[in-house]
Amino acid sequence: MPRVGLNRGAVVAASIDLVDEGGYTGFADLTLAALAARAGIAVPSLYKHVTSLADLRREIAIVSVNRLTEVISAASTGLAGRDALRAMAHAIRIFAQQNPGLYAATQVAARRDEPLDQPLSVAATRTLDVMAAVLRGFALPPELTIDAIRVIRSALHGFILLELGGGFGLPDDLDRSFDLLVELVTAGVEKISAESLATIT
Repeated sequence: MPRVGLNRGAVVAASIDLVDEGGYTGFADLTLAALAARAGIAVPSLYKHVTSLADLRREIAIVSVNRLTEVISAASTGLAGRDALRAMAHAIRIFAQQNPGLYAATQVAARRDEPLDQPLSVAATRTLDVMAAVLRGFALPPELTIDAIRVIRSALHGFILLELGGGFGLPDDLDRSFDLLVELVTAGVEKISAESLATIT
């Protein structure tokens, strides 16, 4: 019989705490043995609630993506253009600083050929929809929206990963450097948008 008070939700919640305590590598380092030790049970008992480590990781990724989507949406609601993009960028960075393990889990891409990944795919689509809404104020051509989102994600993720991993060794202000990154990315999106409009007119 499953331990009293322990269910799938509790197992996922405990694993989320464990992942975030482990920093950015917490998600990759997660093991059922470590989780069982945290819960005070034997590893086989976890299989009453999750089918595998992959199953657990998938659940963590879904929760993480949904939380990030909520953060981005809350930060950018009511804003447009440069203000919305800046708010989104800073919200993502703060989320990563406060929840490094969960942030790492948001980088897991759903596999299109895996039915079990469908809930993760749905969650990721919601994130893309919110990001697309943030970019709507730039009047980008629809065919460039995904490209722009990929570029923005790559730029922000690169900075965040270096920051979380201690890769910035110089004493210069990281907030100022991040502001410059966001400004450069924003200017790039505006430039592409303007060039696209120019070709249409």
